[in-house]
Amino acid sequence: MQSEVSRKLCFILVSVLLSIGLFVGCSHKPTDAEIANEVQNKINADANIPTKQITVGNSNGVVTLSGSVNSDMERAAAANDASQVADVKTVVNNLRVTPAANDPMQSSAAASTPMQSSTVSSPVRRQPAKSSRPEVVRTKATVVTIPEGTSFSVRLIDSIDSEKNKTGDRFRASLESPIVAQSRVIVPKDADVDGQILDLKSAGHFAGRSEIALALTGLSFSGKSYEIETDQYKKEGASRGTRTAETVGGGAAVGALIGGLTGGGKGAAIGAGIGAGAGTGVQAVTRGQQVRLPSESVLEFRLSAPVTVEPSASSRDAGRARVE
Repeated sequence: MQSEVSRKLCFILVSVLLSIGLFVGCSHKPTDAEIANEVQNKINADANIPTKQITVGNSNGVVTLSGSVNSDMERAAAANDASQVADVKTVVNNLRVTPAANDPMQSSAAASTPMQSSTVSSPVRRQPAKSSRPEVVRTKATVVTIPEGTSFSVRLIDSIDSEKNKTGDRFRASLESPIVAQSRVIVPKDADVDGQILDLKSAGHFAGRSEIALALTGLSFSGKSYEIETDQYKKEGASRGTRTAETVGGGAAVGALIGGLTGGGKGAAIGAGIGAGAGTGVQAVTRGQQVRLPSESVLEFRLSAPVTVEPSASSRDAGRARVE
């Protein structure tokens, strides 16, 4: 009997240890260095890239490739290898294309063939004319930074009402027109925009005015999302506080006068109470106006901090890492 209990305890202990091991293994999130090493290993194992003069950097899923390769095909293959690694969001391909004639291995192979030595020498002298090509490739990047101060308009999807909403509520909108830089579309029209109500004061029953302050917090298009910071859009409702006070006070005074004529001192007190109540009822109609921004309203914002994005002319995409 005791041995059976021991076996059950051992079984339970092994099950718990296996569960803990599975949980730890599943919850591990690779570091930047681990992602970079995985990309480097995948490129090193690619037979389509004979030259391995490639350095891999990574920061929060943005992988940067630098160094040199022999052809555009090798450059594209390296970028494709990087994009296939898990947790890679963006590939910045800064690889330079160095002409094959400058490769020491190929130069020694050409020199070892006596019959071709005289005919190869002339093209080799003319080869440096292609040296300007790597400069063009190196300046080509897959990300663009939208500078601070860039202004743009958004169209509200959700309506906003100072009487119904509260501070901290989030709202949705869409980009009213594309953001353009360097004669190309960087962010397409109708890109999804997220915002938040930073401050909201509803008009009271007796005095005060309604106020609202909004800011944008996010931008999404082509399957990618970016955090943004903007200035505030503010709007105030009209205040009717002065008229309210006069109406309430006037109602009490008139009520007291009527009560005094009809019932003396006690009637005056009752009349004043009735008159004040009547004044309050009028005030409810003439209180400060609420701020209402209906759906489809167009609001103007300005970036208060730069944001780096992958440019796209379309807001719909599969959401995988893009390579240029």
